[in-house]
Amino acid sequence: MTVPTEIKTGVPESLPGREKYIPQNHRRILLIFPRYSKSFGTFHYSYKLTGGRVKAFMPPQGLLLVAAYLPKEWDIRLIDENAKPATEADYRWADAVITSGMHIQRPQINEINAIAHRHGKITVVGGPSVSGCPEYYPDFDILRVGELGDADEKLIEYLDNSIARPTEQLRFETLERLPLSEFPTPAYHHINLNQYLLGSVQFSSGCPFNCEFCDIPTLYGHNPRLKTPEQILKELDAMLESGNPGLVYFVDDNFIGNRRAVTEFLPKLIEWQKQRGYPLQFACEATLNIAQSPKLLELMREAYFTTVFCGIETPETEALHAISKDQNLSMPILDAVKQLNKYGMEVVSGIIIGFDTDTPETGDRILDFIRASNISVLTINLLYALPKTALWARLEKEGRLLLDEDPTRESNVKFLMPYDQVVEMWRRVITTAYSPEFLYERYQYQVNYTYANRIAAPNSPARVNWPNIKKALIMMGNILIRMGVFGSYRKTFWKLAGPALKAGKIEDVIGTGWASYHLIEFAKECATGQESASFYSQKVLEPERETVGV
Repeated sequence: MTVPTEIKTGVPESLPGREKYIPQNHRRILLIFPRYSKSFGTFHYSYKLTGGRVKAFMPPQGLLLVAAYLPKEWDIRLIDENAKPATEADYRWADAVITSGMHIQRPQINEINAIAHRHGKITVVGGPSVSGCPEYYPDFDILRVGELGDADEKLIEYLDNSIARPTEQLRFETLERLPLSEFPTPAYHHINLNQYLLGSVQFSSGCPFNCEFCDIPTLYGHNPRLKTPEQILKELDAMLESGNPGLVYFVDDNFIGNRRAVTEFLPKLIEWQKQRGYPLQFACEATLNIAQSPKLLELMREAYFTTVFCGIETPETEALHAISKDQNLSMPILDAVKQLNKYGMEVVSGIIIGFDTDTPETGDRILDFIRASNISVLTINLLYALPKTALWARLEKEGRLLLDEDPTRESNVKFLMPYDQVVEMWRRVITTAYSPEFLYERYQYQVNYTYANRIAAPNSPARVNWPNIKKALIMMGNILIRMGVFGSYRKTFWKLAGPALKAGKIEDVIGTGWASYHLIEFAKECATGQESASFYSQKVLEPERETVGV
């Protein structure tokens, strides 16, 4: 496999203690995080179970970092449009508008730019999408490319000297990255964390592997860069001051990219949990070979990690070889999943349909794997080629990369199997996987053989308090009403919920309830073509919101 040039090169880090630019003028900076189009990963159907409390999935970690890095002398206003839209008054208030996001948010990012320009404001776009594809944003005034570093100092200096729109587009690109150990604590005081389903934190950046379809090594490198344990604990404390969603997701590209660092960090996280009464559960992303490190798994269990997302992608060995995912073959996949379950960690899996090695039997093999593994949550997704990946380069060379040809198409890949057959296989797999009977069969396994292996967290004031009790009562009430009384699958629901409630496993009922409600509702929409088969596709299936400032 040919590796793109970008993967082989890296941006150096600046020397520690580098001086920051000191502004001379006062500025008002509006940071806007664009909304996501609804998809599998947002779990949006379950928000209604919270009684209106939850507005969005996870906080905008990148913009929270930017807010903390910008000069303290400046006024900062951060708006996550997944929680509430920016208003005309917000745009009028601002001297400059900064936004950020991923490729899937490209239409919304450009919409923010257009609104800001109608108000005469200078605009800046940064983050992973523009860093990977600057050409996606031709109308922005300033492109901020790369990770946090010297480019941000140049941007701050520029905005300090002028907030007039430039006559031509400017580009500030990071040539020296700020060491992660010098990253400021994200500015959580700009948001209400209780409005989010999950919290998020980043310990490392980068991944040592070369999966063909992944753009992480291109953007962030192979050698994971790290924050210090003390930084993470400080961030968790700051997070709890803004609210407590109960579960915090380590958004690292690969949590175990540097196993030694993680092994040194976890005992400190365990001590933090014990001192504060275990206020949080944790989740992370990791490669499946984590199952071969029992010492690490035991530390994660004691730190109260309850979920691990593993990019299994496919149970077919030939396909894993073809996409350079051999790390999934270091031990039998089913054995690895069971090993994680033994330490109380539920496996969430990525599954991709549309590989070159797929056959008409692939769908059945995936369903057999789901049944054998008892994995409840799987992001069953059509293959989509992301820019700056080896997959993109290969398909482009083979003439199989489809760009701007059919806006209704679910993927930019010309599959070797007939397109309609691939989409129909996806639809059959996802609707079968999330049929209530099959889904609750797997959740029953998780209750018996995974959740039962978790530590018994203490009934501390950090856990048993009125805000948490109120949240639990609201969610439990909505789950019982929507699923146990009015749900078309209520008999199936009570097969699990009845015995669990009698055994006092209230957390299990709430956890399986909010997740399964979304999964079942999402699968219904997939069956009728109202949801995208590729969660990276920019095909918009929902009506656009009303535009601000027109």
